[in-house]
Amino acid sequence: MSRMCEITGKSVMFGNNVSHSNAKTKRKFVPNLQTKKFYSEKDKNWVILKVSAAGIRNINKNGLDACLVKAREKGYYK
Repeated sequence: MSRMCEITGKSVMFGNNVSHSNAKTKRKFVPNLQTKKFYSEKDKNWVILKVSAAGIRNINKNGLDACLVKAREKGYYK
């Protein structure tokens, strides 16, 4: 699962570049992914995640353990 956030499930999207003459060429919208290390209070160990900027804000707001439970339910994290 490369280029996919393990918390929010954000992944690559496809679209078009549109020029001034309205010519369209294909392009990718790549999520802002970071490899971050978080400490899990529940498991008492470090967890390395590939998360988007929105995923990091989600973890800061709700806590790592709550986010991992939701991500496992949705199938984003193993």
